[in-house]
Order: sequence, then C-alpha cells, then structure tokens
Amino acid sequence: MNTRKRVVVGLSGGVDSSVAAYLLKEQGYEVIGMFMKNWHDESVTISNECPWMEDSTDAMLVAEKLGIPFQAIDLSEEYRERIVDYMFAEYKAGRTPNPDILCNREIKFDIFLKAAQKLKADFVATGHYCQKGEIAVNGQPVYQLLAGADPNKDQSYFLCQLSQEQLAKALFPIGHLQKPDVRKIAKEQDLITADKKDSQGLCFIGKVRLPDFLQQQLKPKKGDILVVPEELSIYDKKKIPAGIQVEDLDLETLNGICLPENYTADQGTKLGEHHGAHYFTVGQRKGLQVGGTGKPLFVIATDTKENIIYTGLGETHPGLLRNGLFVESKEIHWIREDLKLKVGESAKYLARIRYRQPLSPATLLMKENGLYVIFDVPQKGVASGQFVAWYQGEESIGSGTIS
Repeated sequence: MNTRKRVVVGLSGGVDSSVAAYLLKEQGYEVIGMFMKNWHDESVTISNECPWMEDSTDAMLVAEKLGIPFQAIDLSEEYRERIVDYMFAEYKAGRTPNPDILCNREIKFDIFLKAAQKLKADFVATGHYCQKGEIAVNGQPVYQLLAGADPNKDQSYFLCQLSQEQLAKALFPIGHLQKPDVRKIAKEQDLITADKKDSQGLCFIGKVRLPDFLQQQLKPKKGDILVVPEELSIYDKKKIPAGIQVEDLDLETLNGICLPENYTADQGTKLGEHHGAHYFTVGQRKGLQVGGTGKPLFVIATDTKENIIYTGLGETHPGLLRNGLFVESKEIHWIREDLKLKVGESAKYLARIRYRQPLSPATLLMKENGLYVIFDVPQKGVASGQFVAWYQGEESIGSGTIS
C-alpha cells in the first residue's frame, strides 16, 4: 500500500483484539489502539475484581509491545444511555434484550467509529470472528457480512444489525482464523493476553451475573409460578394448517402462528412462587426452584404487569415450541439492502434466534405490517426482544427484533 491506510483497533484487553492489531500492522496499516471504557459505576457492585482496570492495562501493554499508539476513551455515558437503560427497560417490560448486538450497532460501530474518524481513520477493526466480503451490485460496491471461519466461534449473529455504511468502514482481521491459531500467534508474538480466558458475561461489565445486576435496579417482588397444561385449545391456532403452502396463509392464521400468546392466570395451576417475573426469560429452565415435577419445567411466558411466570412441562410443550415469529416493520433491518423484500414477497432463508444456534430453514413473508418468519422445524424458546437473523449460506442478510 503506497498511502498507508489508518485503522483504529478496539483493544479490549483480550487475545482476539490483540492479534487483530498485530495482523493489521503486519499488513502494513498504520494502527492505533483504543480501549473503550464503557462502565465504571462503582455503586453497582459487580464483583470484587475490577475487570476494566486489568483489561485496560493489558490493552496498553499489548499496544506497547506492538509499538503502536494507544489511547483510552470513556464511553460510559453513552453506554449507560444506549445499552444499560435499554436493557432495564426491556426486562421491566418482560422482554429479553440482547445487549451485545446493540453494543456493536450503537457503541463499537457508531460512537467508537466516530471517535476513530476524528483521528482521521479510514477503518475501525475489532477482534470479532466474522468476515467481510465485497461484491458489485449494479456497478456499486456492496459489503457482505460473512460467518467466521471457526464454526465454534462465529460471531456474525452479534453483528446482524450493522449497516452498509458501518460495514464499509469495518475490518475483521481474525475472522479467517481458528481460535487456537489466534492464541498461537499471540504466544509467538509474546503478547500478554495469549493465555487470557475469553470474557464471559455482558459485553461491558465483565464478570457480572445478570440477575445480580438486574436486582440492583429492578426490585424483587413475590409472584406466582403457574404451570399451563399442554391441552389448552389456544394451541390449536399455533399449528400450521395441513395442506396449505406457507406463502398462502392469511393474516389471521399467520398472527396465530407467529405472535406470542397472552396467557391469563385461569389457564394455569400454581406450582410455587418467584421473586420477580422480570428476572426470567422465555425458554429458561434454571432458577425456578420448583421440584418434583418429573419432567423439566420451562418458562413459556412472563407477565411483568401481573408478575406471573407461566411454565410448561417438558421439552415438547406447545407453549415452548413455536413455528413462527413476527418482526414489526420498524424493527426490520437489511444488511443487504438490495435483497430487501417488498410487501407481498416471500423468500427462503436460513435463520437463527440466538447466538451459536444452528441455522434452520425458514420462509420469510413480507406483509404491510411487518415480516413473518415461519420455520420448517419448530423453534424452542422464542423470546420477545431477542433478534432473529437470516442468512444465505454463510452470509448474514438481515435481522430484526422479535415482536
């Protein structure tokens, strides 16, 4: 490269971003390391360790070792507004947020990207396990978000809300590697993060346990755990009628299949008590502390207004398995804008409703009010507020928030 392109790498203090910075430097880019400090509210006791102090030190030592400039940027204000407040609002409303997806859309590829552009950067880079492709559509460049080469580590799902503008500026230097190779490179280069464990928990607070974190904001309150029988007549409308093509289903039938059920207390029998419906999510099995049910008990719905948790017995309970889901028009996002469905159109894609879930064939139907996604095989634990992402092979085409 004759004019060196400038890249700002988000150094998190982990091994992936460290190796990303090293590889970019090897490729001849002018690299700047930047550590994002997203949280330092000491009033929220998370653990005795202070993970961001340690992480920021590790990030700085990596930058020093690689001989690249380093700076830390405090994004905690924006982080609180855009991620933490959203998380609490979603849990309070009885939905299940995905802070990691939002963190990428709102923080790493928005606020962080803008900070990088102030440093006259051409690109920002992260240690995500995904890849970027480029094709021409009608003579214009179109960027592709592709799965990471390591099937155990593919993180394309977390980036499913990125736009063409954001992808244009993004680099994913380790996306073509397997995790063990990334560690090997870090060892060979004697980077301090080579043996560091992968971070767990939320994308910002490190070693946090979500219920503890929620409890500090959303106060516990006792409520009933009800078990709902499988034989309820409401489940009849959840089935896909035999002998009709999915594409030919009318709106009423689609809504029956794809919208979450609103349960009422008279549909269930009390099994026990809980400390707050907003701490639970659809599909959850642990933490109910109800014994003696024989089959495992799953959360099939939460009602945060009435403070009731509805549960079902066994993996095959019709309240746990759903054939479809719905995404409101305003929540639909196409990474590949050129493939956007028009009202009345349908398409076959592969889809997933959570990270690391195998892709499953689905039909997408675009209607006036939004997008209906009907799966070939029923899906377990479809949770409102989570994201559905659809793919063509290895390529992430679009995503949306589940209604």
